[in-house]
Amino acid sequence: MSSLSQKACLEACTECVVACETCAAACLREDHVKAMTRCIELDRTCADLCALAVRELARGSDFIDQVCELCAKVCDACAAECGKHAHDHCQACAASCLRCAEACRAMPGKAVLVAGNH
Repeated sequence: MSSLSQKACLEACTECVVACETCAAACLREDHVKAMTRCIELDRTCADLCALAVRELARGSDFIDQVCELCAKVCDACAAECGKHAHDHCQACAASCLRCAEACRAMPGKAVLVAGNH
C-alpha cells in the first residue's frame, strides 16, 4: 500500500471528523433545529466512523477494508444530507465528507500497517 494513500485517508478522515462535529454543533444552534435533525444525526454517525477509521488505520487493523467501506457510505449519505442545506457549515461538511469518501475508496490493500508491512 502506498503511504501517500494512507496519509491522504488519515488526513481526510480527521478533517471530516472536525467538519461533522462543527456542523452538528452549528445545526443545534440554528433557529429551526428540528429541520436539521437528520443532518445532526448523520454528522454524528459520520464523525464517529471517521474517527474509528483513523484509529483502525493507525493500528493496521485487519478490518480496515470493512471500516473504510462503511465510512465511505456514511460520508456519502452525510454529504447528500448536508448538501441540501444552504448553511456554510453544512456546505463545508458536505465537501469534507465527499473528500473523505473518495480517500476511503482509494485505499488499496487496506489491511497493511500505516508504518509499514507486517
